[in-house]
Amino acid sequence: MPQPPRLLLPDAPALVAGLGRATLLTPDGELLAVPASGLAEALGGAAPLLVHAPAAARRLDLPRFDAAFDLLELFAFCMPARPAAPTPRGLAMALDLDVPTDDAAAAALLPQMATILLRHLAAGRHLPLNRDAAILAAHLKKVADWPWADSVLAALGADREKPSLDPYKVWRRLPDWEDPGPAQPPGSFDVSPAEARTRLAHILGEESEQRPQQADYASAASAAFAPREDRGTPHLVLAEAGTGTGKTLGYIAPASLWAERNGAPVWISTFTRNLQRQIDQELARLYPEPEERRRRVVVRKGRENYLCLLNLEEMVGQAGHADLALPLALVARWALATRDGDLMAGDFPGWVAELHGPAAIWPLADRRGECIRSACPRYKQCYVEHSIRRARTATLVVANHALVMVQAAQGGAEDARPLRYVFDEGHHLFDAADAAFSAALCGGETAELRRWLLGAEGGRSRARGLRRRIEELAGDLPDLLPPMEAALHAARALPGLGWVTRLSEEPREPASEAAAERQSNPTEIFLRAVRRQVLARAPEEDGLYDVQCDLHPLGEDLPEAGEALERALKRIEEPLTRLRDRLMERLEDEVEELETTDRIRLETAAKGIERRALMPLAAWQGMLRALREPPPSPGERRTYVDWLALTRREGREVDAGLHRHWLDPTTPFALTVAAPAHGLLVTSATLRDAGLGTDQEADWIAAEARTGASHLAAPAIRAAFPSPFDYAARTRAFVVTDVDKTRSAQVSAAMGALFLAAGGGGLGLFTAIRRLRDGFRHMAPRLEAAGIPLYAQHMDAMDNATLVDVFRAEENACLLGTDAMRDGVDVPGRSLRLLVFDRVPWPRPSILHRERRIHLSGGDPKGYDDALARHRLRQAFGRLIRRADDRGVFVLLDRSCPTRLLAGLPEGVPLRRAGLATVVAETRAFLAEG
Repeated sequence: MPQPPRLLLPDAPALVAGLGRATLLTPDGELLAVPASGLAEALGGAAPLLVHAPAAARRLDLPRFDAAFDLLELFAFCMPARPAAPTPRGLAMALDLDVPTDDAAAAALLPQMATILLRHLAAGRHLPLNRDAAILAAHLKKVADWPWADSVLAALGADREKPSLDPYKVWRRLPDWEDPGPAQPPGSFDVSPAEARTRLAHILGEESEQRPQQADYASAASAAFAPREDRGTPHLVLAEAGTGTGKTLGYIAPASLWAERNGAPVWISTFTRNLQRQIDQELARLYPEPEERRRRVVVRKGRENYLCLLNLEEMVGQAGHADLALPLALVARWALATRDGDLMAGDFPGWVAELHGPAAIWPLADRRGECIRSACPRYKQCYVEHSIRRARTATLVVANHALVMVQAAQGGAEDARPLRYVFDEGHHLFDAADAAFSAALCGGETAELRRWLLGAEGGRSRARGLRRRIEELAGDLPDLLPPMEAALHAARALPGLGWVTRLSEEPREPASEAAAERQSNPTEIFLRAVRRQVLARAPEEDGLYDVQCDLHPLGEDLPEAGEALERALKRIEEPLTRLRDRLMERLEDEVEELETTDRIRLETAAKGIERRALMPLAAWQGMLRALREPPPSPGERRTYVDWLALTRREGREVDAGLHRHWLDPTTPFALTVAAPAHGLLVTSATLRDAGLGTDQEADWIAAEARTGASHLAAPAIRAAFPSPFDYAARTRAFVVTDVDKTRSAQVSAAMGALFLAAGGGGLGLFTAIRRLRDGFRHMAPRLEAAGIPLYAQHMDAMDNATLVDVFRAEENACLLGTDAMRDGVDVPGRSLRLLVFDRVPWPRPSILHRERRIHLSGGDPKGYDDALARHRLRQAFGRLIRRADDRGVFVLLDRSCPTRLLAGLPEGVPLRRAGLATVVAETRAFLAEG
């Protein structure tokens, strides 16, 4: 019987970093508390054993470690596609170990974690996943001098393996997708309320806590799955379900039953990728068997979220470089284990990019729309194409609002049009539709179109350009070449390389022919005219942030620049239209002669031209034509809102342009998404503006306006279910009356005092990034000295999903964030027991908001602002109590907050206005009771 491989553990000191200090466990078992200034001497040149080397260095305010045994790297190599929060406590939870209670216990646990991971690798060394693992480790030892290489090779029993780049070429081992064939016509059988309740009971199981509101909710949701009576009149259910109702499983019950019964998928759409992940995890209750779950449940996102195998192939050559060998190796390991190839908030650990820099990971996704579809040599293994085809035969497709809206705006895109939708977090439909159905004639968008048409014109890029796409098809189609050449010539009217620098330059005598061409570029001339008008009309400001101004009255040089640009865009559009039409004619005229692969390539090319070029060109020309129209009269309601803006990043000008949004974006949503469907459930904990003391009919009318229900022919079915939580007993709410919100130091001191009173578990929400950064710098030292780690969006080298994972795992940590942390963060238990707002989250003043508060407020602009602020406070409060046994305190550090804004908090919440000292004392006492 073969002997198991020996384990080779590093003889390294274990290190846990605090703010400016470190806890060190030496190989001899001595536990040391070391200030950051003395760490190098304490290590004596040894590479430490730690978790997340870059984060540890930042907390110690030291340069990056030259070498370290980072357990996250070993975890990603040994257990690819497994989730773990990137801290010692998070890693302990992922490995089913007792969670350490302090830094000393965490340091003692690190060697044990290394042992578990290496044993796991050794036990699975004969699995297909690990077939090339030793070759990969040998390559990492040779090229990158990876500290873990010898330990990994020993665990695999392969000390003499020859290094090679072959393990990076994962596409060779991935399965090809298979086309499921034409979809069969779906049935139209309904789901009765009783059947929805029965399915819900089956999902929950006999041992689960019974929630009457959840069963009632499932019954009401079933109405969205009734057969449609007339075209364009879907069954629409608006269902408000208070926190704790259990709405996710409540709608999964009728949705899954309808899909199974009728042979068509139900699309469940939510607002963020994090929420997609949460819904996907909930579906394990319905389909616990992994293979069945993979067959029945598909998570769909935009292409920019997935690993592009062609990008990976083109980067494999760089795996010979020391700084890229390891991150690409970890991606290769993950690519063989991943469920669906999702790099963004899927099963890929976001902290890999933090360990090795985003430049090693983000280029692996198709983030610039360079996908060449069927012309790609990796087309048959493509993760995106796999997910598209799996979605066609799935039971439930978990998507996001952005994907659903963008596909509708583009006329269908890749996925078949769903018949039934569930829109979770339905209160975000207005904002999602606003983003999807808007247009921007700006430098960034127009330069991107030039790059798509002309390809790379400098620097390193694999952008192929239209010529390479078409020449592959034009061998026996010479009539494609003339319109292609005309379009490419005309595309030089779009911004060229360096356009951002020239945005602020004044015209001068050109020094060369190339300079003359750039100076006469019609798009750049238009952008400079936009910038000039914005700077002339906008209020005086400090030059750090974006500025905007009304389109009318037009500046002196804007009409002429607009007309010249409109003509230039027309010269691009006309040959591209001919090119698209000739491709489509070939598909129609030679339907019997074309091979399937040729047909796919022709159709892909035609659709690409339509979506990537013709659609934006048409929108931009429409916006420019509006410059010749008379301006709207004061108070006149219009379909669109147009304005000019200058965009800045860190005080530097990066773009300028003309922007257009629908005044009411739920209009195109209702027309292109809702009306063609047969049934929709729109649900949220905060659909209505509750708590005002007004009649319920007015609240529902407002909810219908914000979700697009008012634009549909048939009336919506309304349902509301209160939260089962005892907010009077489990929560407290305070407005602090003696803190000046305009003084950053006071706000930071107050928030820090509250975090200390709670012993951690605090989420601090700021309405501006600058104030968040100031707050972090003020609070971090004091909190860290008390043993409370502080993490922050825009400060830590972690994405939002990773930050939330860390916050959830570290029960006594605190987290600072902005809007993205306000909605959809699900952190049950003591990890979130205090929520502090720096000030009332009023809507940000803008031209678009000004027009909407005038025309969509029903004659009450102030009430419109109140409703938005009240809704944000209510959404944030909903983060506090996620389970019946949770306790939480809500604090607003804004003494000017009107009482009417707090009326939207759940009924029964005790609310007091008091000084900071009182609030700190009562927060400490209340949370200590739990």
